Order: sequence, then C-alpha cells, then structure tokens
Amino acid sequence: MASSPFISSIRQQLRLNHYSYQTEKAYIYWIKDFIRFHRYEHPQNLTEKDVVSFLNYLANKRNVAINTQKQALNALAYLYKNIIQNPLGQLEGIQRSSKPKRLPTVFTRQEIEQVFTHLFGEAKLIASLLYGSGLRVSEALRLRIKDIDIASMSLTVRASKGDKDRVTILSSHSHDVMVEHLRVQQEKFRQLKADPDWNGVHLPKSLGKKFPNAHYDYKWQFVFPSSTRPPDLITGVRRTYHRHPRTIGKSLSFAFRKAGITKHASSHTFRHSFATHLLENGYDIRTVQELLGHKSVETTQIYTHVMNKGANAVKSPLDHL
Repeated sequence: MASSPFISSIRQQLRLNHYSYQTEKAYIYWIKDFIRFHRYEHPQNLTEKDVVSFLNYLANKRNVAINTQKQALNALAYLYKNIIQNPLGQLEGIQRSSKPKRLPTVFTRQEIEQVFTHLFGEAKLIASLLYGSGLRVSEALRLRIKDIDIASMSLTVRASKGDKDRVTILSSHSHDVMVEHLRVQQEKFRQLKADPDWNGVHLPKSLGKKFPNAHYDYKWQFVFPSSTRPPDLITGVRRTYHRHPRTIGKSLSFAFRKAGITKHASSHTFRHSFATHLLENGYDIRTVQELLGHKSVETTQIYTHVMNKGANAVKSPLDHL
C-alpha cells in the first residue's frame, strides 16, 4: 500500500499544505490502518459509521491512549475533507479511550548530575536545553540561529506542538556553552558559503520561494546542523538539515546506562524533570505552563503529583513507632 497512487496523493497533499514530516508520518499511518481494518475497501466507499467502528476498535481492542485516538480521528478528518472532499459530519457513538494516564518519569537532581557527567559535545548541550529550558528534543533540534537570544538569555521555540510559538529561558550553564558553540558554527558557515555545491539550508514551508536568499542567510541556519544533506521533500534539492533525533537518542541512552539509571528514561524525561523541579522550587504553575507551551494548565498539573513532597513534608507513621 505504501506505493499506491492514493497514498502517494495524500502524502503530496500534506506536503503542499506544509504539514510537518512527523504529522505526515502519523496521518499516513492511521489512514493505512483504517483501510486495512476495513479489508482494503477504498475510503470513498466507507461511511461515517465505518469511521466510528474503527475508532471504537482502537479504544476497545487496541487500548490506545485518548490522545492517540484523537490523532487517528484527525487523520481521517483530513482524509475526508481534503482528499475525498466529503467532510465527516456528526460522528455518533464514539467510545472514548479509557486507558489510564500514567505519571511521568522524573529524574532526581543527583541523577541529572550523574547523566551529565557521561554526556559530551553537542549531545551535552542539547540535553542542557531539554532540562534547562524544558524543550522537547524535536524543538531543540529545530532551533535556528535567530531563535537564540544570548543577550536576554532566552530562546524562541517556533511552530511547536499545536503550531504555536513560545519563549523560554536559557540557563546560565547553557548560555556559556552556547556562545562557544555558535562561534564554531559561524566559522563552519563561512566555509559552507565558499562551497559552490552548497544549496543552503532547508527552510520552513514556502519561505524559500518568497525569500530565495534566506537559504544562505546565517540567521536561518540550524543551531545543530546535520553533516548530511538530505533532499528536500518537495523540490528534491539537497540542503542542510538539522541533526537526526536518533543520533541524540543513542548518546542519551549511553549516558543513562553509564550513570546507572534504572528508571524508564528517555529524552522527554529531562522535560518532565524541568517542570517538576521548577514547581518544587516554588514557581507558579502558570509560569511553568507557559515555559512548557501547554495549552491547558490541567496538562501541567500532572507534575504536582510527582513533586518531591514525601521526604520534605510527610513523615511515615512507621517512623513514629
């Protein structure tokens, strides 16, 4: 099905509409899954009841999380509105997923210190942005030179989850390392500009058509550029892109093992720790919400359940015997 003209047309439409590559992958996955569920019947021959039966299958048989079910619905809504050109109406009888919400894994401050002793170079700087600024790994890798404000010790996250921008802090630790990192990147940029085969940096959406010279502008370069130049998904032109998350993931996994971390840790654990430790330090939950870019304060409130209150505020009844 991967090479079918129908799936190819959906992929092309998503790219023309400037959806992110991650959204493209997710939507294609759910549309394929929907077609397989209905025994490869073409979606134009399926009804809203068929959409509901698929979503209920995800909730009841696959036991997916509520947000996963919502993502599948979004993918199918896009399919019927933009490809089939027959938008979905009222979907009655959808059974919402009841998969319980799990508490996030959080590092202690001592564990953070241990992990950082086993990180080096760019991986260490990226980890410092995850924990020191509360970034997702994808947000850190998508940073461009213009997004770093050294003077005000802040950085801007562009087109993040929900296609929103936000400003967050740049720690003093990250600030000093970032200054040296940008100095090195500027020198590498000068060398690239002297290369006649260099086609500049990949630009978001249609910015390259509007401002062709922006491909070669220093401020638009990635803070963490990849050494390879993958082809642009639309034009096929090979341009500079950012580091791949898998590369950073390998460095972090190595550091977790060397530090003796037995928790189920990932790059996102740094972001969870950022939020939890800020709340433990007395910062207002609304402030933390803004720094994280959460749409609702209810999303941020989950970190109040993993704050280190036990040792500080509650004494076990066993200790009174």
